[in-house]
Amino acid sequence: MPAPPPSIHVRVVATWVSIFPLVTLGMTVMALSGPITAAWPTWLRALSLTGVVVPTAVYLVVPRVLAVSVRWMSWRRGRSAAAEPGERL
Repeated sequence: MPAPPPSIHVRVVATWVSIFPLVTLGMTVMALSGPITAAWPTWLRALSLTGVVVPTAVYLVVPRVLAVSVRWMSWRRGRSAAAEPGERL
């Protein structure tokens, strides 16, 4: 039986877990390139940061995080089903 799709809550957490490190890394890179990006207006820094973070998260990171979460949830379901009816894990 195929695993059900992840809930909206799992997808929110997977997205946050994916985007937070990417934004942190991007902000660090921008801070280290201070002379170049410091003079840019805020909107241009935000545009360039999100222009890299969003596609990276959507196409690379979030699908992998969701795949890991689906495997983990399937493992938990299988482990729970294998337990005796009166036994809790």
